[in-house]
Amino acid sequence: RVMLRKMKSLRQRLQEQGLLENYLKQHPFNLAAKYFPGIAMEPLENYMDDEYFGTISIGSPPQEFTVVFDTGSSNLWVPSVFCSSPACRNHNRFNPAESSTFLSTNDTLFIAYGTGSMTGVLGYDTVNVAGINIRNQIFGLAETEPGDAFYYTPFDGILGLAFPSIASSGATPVFDNMMIENLVDRHLFSVYLSRDSQGGSFVLFGAIDPYYTTQGISWIPLSAETYWQITMESVSINGAPVACSSGCQAIVDTGTTLLAVPIRALQTLLSLLGISSSGEVSCEATRNLPDLIFHIHGKEFPVPPRAYVLRSNGYCTLGLQGMDVPTEEGELWILGDVFIREYYVIFDRANNKVGLSRLP
Repeated sequence: RVMLRKMKSLRQRLQEQGLLENYLKQHPFNLAAKYFPGIAMEPLENYMDDEYFGTISIGSPPQEFTVVFDTGSSNLWVPSVFCSSPACRNHNRFNPAESSTFLSTNDTLFIAYGTGSMTGVLGYDTVNVAGINIRNQIFGLAETEPGDAFYYTPFDGILGLAFPSIASSGATPVFDNMMIENLVDRHLFSVYLSRDSQGGSFVLFGAIDPYYTTQGISWIPLSAETYWQITMESVSINGAPVACSSGCQAIVDTGTTLLAVPIRALQTLLSLLGISSSGEVSCEATRNLPDLIFHIHGKEFPVPPRAYVLRSNGYCTLGLQGMDVPTEEGELWILGDVFIREYYVIFDRANNKVGLSRLP
């Protein structure tokens, strides 16, 4: 079990320094970029409001790093001492010379981001995640992190938990090695993200915590073994379908903060909810907003307004964001932390299913 902690989000940190408006102008991004097949994309502005990070260590003796546990990508990487970008200089950097178990390679890693890219080399070393020692885990040592997107983020690197099929440079993901080396009792992991300022968020490898499944578990088969992708039948408000009415695809993604919605569907939702295109809403009005109901695999999964309206410093904004990713199966939705906070989520590799258990 890796306990996840909350820190001030990138949005809050920039807001406090009066840098937010300028930063957003300089860094327009395409949330959808992450989901183009064949390339591991990570638009880091997803982390604007993302506040869930955990600690891992790499090497012998261990060097500690704060990482985002991201079910929407598959690579593990951290900054290295070979990196002189400003974004590396103010984060923990891995020094291979200080690890007796490090093995170098000549293989390079390139991951494109919404505002730039990271490049680096691949190496092997012992990675410790919550007391689980994975020997000879392949990971990226960042050599460049252009731009200042990473400079302001409160985490050092990313630990991807999606499928090997989308890993850059064919690197074996951390959880795959846990399974291959029989380091977990069950071939699944589960995630609990606490609401508001409550503590206790975690990623649990190899087990389901029964404390969080008292409402029962709904199992949903995956529609693709790339991201944790499922088929949705529709989205409704007050009993009437309002979006995804002929079915669509959805990705359950801990690395995306908001609910990412196709642009046309977002416009429909805004007008039905009576919210302006800026997404700002009076905190008083949120009491009268309806639940958004996601219809998945024959069941209803409600997301109430207290979940999809975000409160920060006395302001309220809608936790939905527009994006467009055309897929062969139709439009794509991203069920990010706004959705995940309402459910204990089980990511089952043994059966290629996602389990959802409603939190009280």
